[in-house]
Amino acid sequence: MRPGIDLAGKRVLVVGLARTGVVTALFSAGYGATVTATDERPETDLQETAAKLRAAGVTLEFGGHRAESFLEQDLIVVSPGVPAKLPELELARARGTPVWSEIELAWRFLRGKLIAITGSNGKTTTTSLVAHILQTAGIPTLIGGNIGTPLLALVENSMDTTVTVAEISSFQLETIEKFRAEIGLLLNLTPDHLDRHASFDEYALAKMRMFENQLERDIAILNADDPEITKRMPTKPHIFWFSRKKRVAAGAFLRDEQIFFRNEGSEVALGRRDEISLRGEHNVENALAACAAAYLAGADPAAIASGIKTFKGVEHRLEFVAEVSGVQFYNDSKATNVDAAVKAIEAFPGPLIVILGGKDKGSPYTPLRELLRERARMAILIGAAADKIAEDLGDAVPLESGGTLDRAVHLAMQNAHPGDTVLLAPSCSSFDQFENYEHRGRTFKDLVASLENQNQSAAGASAQKG
Repeated sequence: MRPGIDLAGKRVLVVGLARTGVVTALFSAGYGATVTATDERPETDLQETAAKLRAAGVTLEFGGHRAESFLEQDLIVVSPGVPAKLPELELARARGTPVWSEIELAWRFLRGKLIAITGSNGKTTTTSLVAHILQTAGIPTLIGGNIGTPLLALVENSMDTTVTVAEISSFQLETIEKFRAEIGLLLNLTPDHLDRHASFDEYALAKMRMFENQLERDIAILNADDPEITKRMPTKPHIFWFSRKKRVAAGAFLRDEQIFFRNEGSEVALGRRDEISLRGEHNVENALAACAAAYLAGADPAAIASGIKTFKGVEHRLEFVAEVSGVQFYNDSKATNVDAAVKAIEAFPGPLIVILGGKDKGSPYTPLRELLRERARMAILIGAAADKIAEDLGDAVPLESGGTLDRAVHLAMQNAHPGDTVLLAPSCSSFDQFENYEHRGRTFKDLVASLENQNQSAAGASAQKG
């Protein structure tokens, strides 16, 4: 049994009014809480949201956080984008007020089994693939979390027979209390969000909170090829592994291009490597992890094999956009850190023109040097981090200053040769110029579509002259 919470009559403060905060405020008000919501932005930036929340009886505070509001609550729920160490939150904690992430609140209402997936990279692809396999197997499945739909939005559709597959971020895990997944999956650990976490160890500690409330009957699925994970193994849950490089004692692995799941000495085939439709070795790892999670959640081997084969990937992750005059354009706007950009670049033999940049997240860009030297014709730099990236890359590859994504796409087209690939793999967050990585990815696709239309118009005009 999950510990419930009766929100009726409770004073609840929601901090941050992005998508998750809005859902949290409406959910809490719907369950009878007296809700206040606060956001640092002015109301003029959130007029539609403000009208919706006021209609639900939510009290709103804009333009900054009032310390006294944090001291008058029974519960505070923070949105993922709000720093967990906000001074006002520390004051509330000192008074004994619970400070939760939305996933903590949602978990207490959610019914059925929960598969929670975290890691530095690959979360969205793996979450989507696990859900796709379970749906292929005929298992009632919900999907949400950091992937776009807050967990609270799934509560009403959850049942005892439902499996909820959730992408979970370090920001969400920072402020859990008793949150617990029956199956917790950690894909990898590489430096990320060091603009918010004080160190890599603090970031890794937040990720490992996924497993702190698990019981012995619960399952942890871990990457056997990641040394940062193997040295931080949880002690309570039943551990399964996935590995691209070796056979594991229990879990998913490759042998002779076949995916196997091994447990208690017996092995079952789940599919073939060449049937994974996604580019890149990192996506082989994601597929292995997904196979392990789906199998342990009850999917049969035939459904897993079919699910791998029919999964088409997700938007903004190594997404083919178009071919223009023999140049292929790929959108990996979700490559919001250096390791993700490395994996994206490794998925192509070259020659590449890579668009890099955005808001810096505190990690060095030097790991890109040799890879760009080997595979890239040039790199085009955009956004606030451009100067730092240029300094870290040195003379590894010719650099062009794009400034904006619009100019970068046109520079890429001007410099590309037929057979080249133009890859958006920013290695930065998007918040200097865009609302989020989706906004950046959609803008990139719109710009490429404009190039494609121009090219077709020019070809049509040329044909008419002929």
